[in-house]
Amino acid sequence: MSEPTDIDNDNDEEEFTEATLIEAIENQIESDNPPAAKATFNKLTLVGVEREEILNLMAHVLAYEIDAMLDEDRAFDTEWYEAALRALPELPPEKS
Repeated sequence: MSEPTDIDNDNDEEEFTEATLIEAIENQIESDNPPAAKATFNKLTLVGVEREEILNLMAHVLAYEIDAMLDEDRAFDTEWYEAALRALPELPPEKS
């Protein structure tokens, strides 16, 4: 049996992170907290975006804000997060 490689570990970590973010988004939608989560999900559903794609887009926004929060050593910016969700399917700009 071979030892796992760094690539396998990276893939496992990415899959875990993605699953965790999507679970967080599903919890936000179900609890209607923040309200923008459910509103965004409903809006994108109405215009024909598939559920999986909606969850991925929303998870991307959440990951973006978490990264910014960690990089800037600050609290979670709920106002920005809700505005970014409402702007979907347009994603936040990539960091330079």
